[in-house]
Amino acid sequence: MSLDIKNSIQSGKTVLGIELGSTRIKAVLIGEDYVPIASGSHEWENRFVNNIWTYSVEDIWQGVQDSYQKMANNVKRQYGVTLQTIGAIGFSAMMHGYMAFNKDGELLVPFRTWRNNITEHASKKLTELFNYQIPQRWSIAHLYQAILNQEEHIADIRYQTTLAGYIHWKLTGQKVLGVGEASGVFPIDLNTKTYNQSMIDQFNELIAPKNLPWNLEDILPKVLIAGENAGVLTEEGAKLLDVTGKLQAGIPLCPPEGDAGTGMVATNSVAKRSGNVSAGTSVFAMVVLEKELSKVYSVIDLVTTPTGNLVAMAHSNNCSSDLNAWIGLFEEFSRAMGMEVDRDKLYGTLYHLALQGDSDCGGLLAYGYLSGEHMTHFEEGRPLFVRSADSNFNLANFMRVHLFTALGALKLGMDILLKDEKVKLDKILGHGGLFKTKGVGQSIMAAALNVPVSVMETAGEGGAWGIALLASYMMNKADSETLEAYLSRKVFAEKAGMTVLPDSKDVAGFEQFMKRYTEGLAIERAAIDNLK
Repeated sequence: MSLDIKNSIQSGKTVLGIELGSTRIKAVLIGEDYVPIASGSHEWENRFVNNIWTYSVEDIWQGVQDSYQKMANNVKRQYGVTLQTIGAIGFSAMMHGYMAFNKDGELLVPFRTWRNNITEHASKKLTELFNYQIPQRWSIAHLYQAILNQEEHIADIRYQTTLAGYIHWKLTGQKVLGVGEASGVFPIDLNTKTYNQSMIDQFNELIAPKNLPWNLEDILPKVLIAGENAGVLTEEGAKLLDVTGKLQAGIPLCPPEGDAGTGMVATNSVAKRSGNVSAGTSVFAMVVLEKELSKVYSVIDLVTTPTGNLVAMAHSNNCSSDLNAWIGLFEEFSRAMGMEVDRDKLYGTLYHLALQGDSDCGGLLAYGYLSGEHMTHFEEGRPLFVRSADSNFNLANFMRVHLFTALGALKLGMDILLKDEKVKLDKILGHGGLFKTKGVGQSIMAAALNVPVSVMETAGEGGAWGIALLASYMMNKADSETLEAYLSRKVFAEKAGMTVLPDSKDVAGFEQFMKRYTEGLAIERAAIDNLK
């Protein structure tokens, strides 16, 4: 087997994916069977500088180079060969944010990440103008806010892109974005699979009084869809990626994508009526739509798949942080009693207990709002646990209510899609820490959404694997083979997974809990107002 892999590496039949997440940059090299054969990662953190969440250009390149080098060293150590060529490469990163450059390719202001909530005025104005939800973190909101703020650099802009687009440009010379990533920059026309021209015209008209030396279409990257060639690694790019100088130029790159798109690919959730939900510190669900929504919703974001199909995204800032804190308390109790408990066993035991609780959590109520929650319009959070005198207060219900409430805000967003908009969803695929204990997170999610929930063994491979699959699709697809077909027939055909169907009693219990959850939001407001 390792001889086959060695041959694949030497003959350039491997594919590399690198994704820049908010805390980790990961490089994954896959073989001809799409299975990772080597990886490398680099930890990093954003900095809060002059009231802006940012990463420096030095941090970006040090992280990309370090993760690449660790992966290349892993190849050398495992297979005894030096990595010199690769079949294809793909880059992905956190979506949105703001990177603006002048005519000399210099960054005009420090990179503003998606995490900055500094564009409220622009976000509201553009949402009204386009009649299309423009969240604060979108690139166009950042650009317009900078114009409203009359920032000096605005007149000097000649190119604006995202983090993934920036890296791709520096390695290939190509100013392009994958359509999924571009859909978090500016709204996409689903027919043309590029920026919505009438909205571009509206924006140009809006800023015309400013007399800027550019129109919006002049400074945005070109939009490409999955499978299209997005340029090749230049001599300069090869040296930038591999500081040892061993990697050869000329390797094709696929369109750079955002972490939402690579998450869809890594979970085989790019077909219409499919979706995926990522549940950890925060939780978000992405559902591939068959048609546009009937109206604009402030809590539903619209992006696209890497092939340009419309995706609705419901996102909650809070998921498992408060739940994890409670389990930490039980761990502390165990130690105080002289018992050393394995953490996985503790999680497993407590999570499984939740399945034995009353379907509606016995009348208990909790809010895991460690931070603010836009779904329910709270600018700050206060984690709360509340019960009445006649609640059925036991450990099973206590664990159950904390698992239920981890999905409470998400369910409000998903109810808009599934109940109000009647969106059809055949299945949803779960990934992230909440699903680590087999069967439990899935059962709770199935109860919340009333949809079958699957977890695949490969779901933990993440976005770096997802962008590697997109690069592989570009390199290996047959004529007219869709991304959906490629993933289902070739990549995921043999992948094992476990599906949990919704239990009608649990579904009814979750609905009862949600009535209590929405009525109790006044308690959360009182806590925020009075607990400083």
